[in-house]
Amino acid sequence: MSVASSVLIPYASYLRVYEPLAAFPEPERTHWARYARRPHTPGAQEELRRSLADLLPTPPVPVPVHESGEAFVAHLDGVVVICPWRTRLRGWLALQELDGQFPGPVLDAMLPPVVRLQVAGDYERWLSRNPDARPWIRTAVWQVPLRWFALFGDEDRQYEPGGPVGAGGTEPGRAPVLRYRTTMAQARRRLARALRALRKSIDEGPMTEGLIEVGRWLEEFHPRALVELDFGGLVHAVTEEWLAEDRSAAQLAEGIAALRAGDGEGASEAYGRLAERWRIVRDLRFAN
Repeated sequence: MSVASSVLIPYASYLRVYEPLAAFPEPERTHWARYARRPHTPGAQEELRRSLADLLPTPPVPVPVHESGEAFVAHLDGVVVICPWRTRLRGWLALQELDGQFPGPVLDAMLPPVVRLQVAGDYERWLSRNPDARPWIRTAVWQVPLRWFALFGDEDRQYEPGGPVGAGGTEPGRAPVLRYRTTMAQARRRLARALRALRKSIDEGPMTEGLIEVGRWLEEFHPRALVELDFGGLVHAVTEEWLAEDRSAAQLAEGIAALRAGDGEGASEAYGRLAERWRIVRDLRFAN
């Protein structure tokens, strides 16, 4: 087993958009059409392994030199939809968020200042040539941002329990999967309803601002796209019982419905239960 593949999977969740081939210009459309016909395409763990492998050299390579030609592939009503990895772009965006998350000496040890300066310069030059670039994937560490659940209903929930450990205990069992999938049209409608309820009932706040920002991101994509919330590596941080019982989208919908009905107390209670559930998960980040 390689060093990179033996590293623990990051405890991250993902919000992804899969677009139909018609949304991509040529020659990219042809590339993805051929890509989707491959018998096997790499999954999320493979993307993580490749990214982690780039951090092993000295100095590390925090952002790939070349953009990835890989993608996640799904089907929506029989139509192939594509979610490009865009690992290089997402690496640049992630580095911008590091400042303030770690003490200066820790950040310098992880990524020397000269490396960060070089990467920032590369990104500025690239962005000047690609001003409209946006990622198809958003990532959150040690949580699922509660605003993401506003895009989904409980009927969009897909849960697959984990598989048994391999013979002799030498092979790991199949990890459980928990995700939500819906159409772009449904995601936008739900987000709009949530915003109306929030603006009618309470002052502008973090939830409202977060929904507006997510809504602007969704507007960048094809109206017949697929939207997916994947619990990703978080399934390794909690028990299978926790996953099987989780109904976060339904809880948030309950709170929003209470707001629309003028029941502020009921809305506060529903949101409070949901926030406490996810606070416990976030706190695991600081556990020994």
